[in-house]
Amino acid sequence: MSESFDPFARHRQGRSEEPGSGPRPGANTVSSELAQKLLPAQRLLDWLQHWAKPTVSARDIYMYGPRSIRDRERAIDLAGILVGHGWLIPNKTRRRDMREWQIVRKPIIHPTVAAE
Repeated sequence: MSESFDPFARHRQGRSEEPGSGPRPGANTVSSELAQKLLPAQRLLDWLQHWAKPTVSARDIYMYGPRSIRDRERAIDLAGILVGHGWLIPNKTRRRDMREWQIVRKPIIHPTVAAE
């Protein structure tokens, strides 16, 4: 037992030990942050393609939507992203604390959030 145990040795295999050989810090942070925001919105958009009704409410999203979106505030925020990209249109509701949107159906096979 003269060798010391290194729990991270297997993780470092295949990586160069030279500093500066990896990605630059801060490189693509803007696009990666944007992708982090759009990925859940894309999941919501994919789910909306299977939603049979012409409208969807925040309650429908956080009750029946993807599991990663089952929070009221998150559902409303992601729906706001889809409104900004033209996939949802806000509807007037009878209650001020209720949110409802009309789904915009476009003839696209695999729609993306950024599709115009």
